[in-house]
Amino acid sequence: MSAGRASGSPSESSKDLAFSLAILFVAIVPRLYVAIAWSKEPVWDGHYYHFGAERIASGLGYSEDVWVDGRLVWKPWVHYPVGYSALLALGYRVFGSSLLVAPVLNALAGALLAFLAHRVARQYLSETRARIGAALVALHPGLIAYSALVMTEVVATALLFAAGLALLVSRERGRRWLVVAGFLLGLGALVRPTSLFVLPLVIGMLPGPFGRRLLGAVIVVVASLATIAPWTLRNCRRLDGCALISTNGGWNLAIGAVTESGRFQTLRAEDGCRVVTGQVQQDRCWARVGWQKIRAAPARFFAVIPKKLGETFNHESFAIEYLHEADPVSWNESRRVAGRELSSTFHRLLLAFATFGVIAWPPRYGRDRRAFIVQALLLAFSIALSARALADAQHQFQWLALFIAGVGLLPLPGRPPLGAAGLFVVGSLVVVVLTHALFFGEDRYHLVVSPVLCLLAAAALRAPAQPTRKSPKRSAAMTASVLEETPSLS
Repeated sequence: MSAGRASGSPSESSKDLAFSLAILFVAIVPRLYVAIAWSKEPVWDGHYYHFGAERIASGLGYSEDVWVDGRLVWKPWVHYPVGYSALLALGYRVFGSSLLVAPVLNALAGALLAFLAHRVARQYLSETRARIGAALVALHPGLIAYSALVMTEVVATALLFAAGLALLVSRERGRRWLVVAGFLLGLGALVRPTSLFVLPLVIGMLPGPFGRRLLGAVIVVVASLATIAPWTLRNCRRLDGCALISTNGGWNLAIGAVTESGRFQTLRAEDGCRVVTGQVQQDRCWARVGWQKIRAAPARFFAVIPKKLGETFNHESFAIEYLHEADPVSWNESRRVAGRELSSTFHRLLLAFATFGVIAWPPRYGRDRRAFIVQALLLAFSIALSARALADAQHQFQWLALFIAGVGLLPLPGRPPLGAAGLFVVGSLVVVVLTHALFFGEDRYHLVVSPVLCLLAAAALRAPAQPTRKSPKRSAAMTASVLEETPSLS
């Protein structure tokens, strides 16, 4: 049993669950306040999520009406993922399309995320560290401010953590939880399709020999695709071709291939797709354009990756800018600047402390020289990297995210314990880094791993993992894998 988990006694398990419920209530209070006091008319992408939800709630499906030859024609939507609008539509059917419905739902999802983060953390960290990590999630100013936005990130992250927790539970309670994990991951993909990119982590998170892990991964994949399948079939019937979830993948790839700033930029016909007749054809055209531009100038593409990751990790301003756009009177310039500074400063400090989550406190030199040297060098390097990022006017914190992604999964001497939960935590950050290295960056995209950064910060400088000792009477197949190393209680 991982020492980062509750011991399993009824009293300790109930105590753990009581704290999870307590942190849920701690998280929900500021989120509900923000949702009620700060929410206004949805702007930017939020406008489209709200409009799509109203159409679904009215029985018109995910669609819009367009003028063709002087008459209104029903047109199906697929550019944006449907999941978030579908969730809002359920609320609209019950409570009406009030502007408070989406923020309140986001507040509930954010509070649930704090609960889930604690449950995952208890399979990764000691009791005290898990509580610290969950408290950071509950009180994270950026996550709290996001409650007032009609945006997908909080709901997508809650579904991702729920799927991760189901995978961890399946290790002891059987394969039916793999089906649950696949279902939740499918729902998460309908909200944010890149949630599917965590699927490669599944094999590493499951116990047993490779064949058993592979079978478990297949169950998760099948359950995920079965959850998505009705929507895919709808797209095949209604559109000019089949689309798994949405038709913004090719669009995003093309933006990632042509952007000079690393951020979003609007594509135009002269960028490569002058004549298109349908949404699926358009998406495939942009995908071809993206890959062609990458192949034509790979050096340029790789040179822009630091800018993309910089736009993703260097600051945290999207929520404040959204609120300013929706209510410029309340969010005047002084309040806007103060909000950006608070949110960005917290994010940067959190990312700096998160680098220590993949570093162990160096053991005594005489006990393990290699482990001491490696971990001491990593510690010195991370401190220097953080100091430079904090002091630099450009605040280039993307290098800290790359450091965590690059070091976190390597079996370096003296590394801190990882385990299945640790693989989920670190691997989720690796997935976001790779995703936005390929596509483009915006600071709202790091919100899906803000809870991960909280848990990594709580995991800072633990004792090294205990080396796995092989018994001469045990076969290699029975030897514990490196992911099953017993975490320290420190």
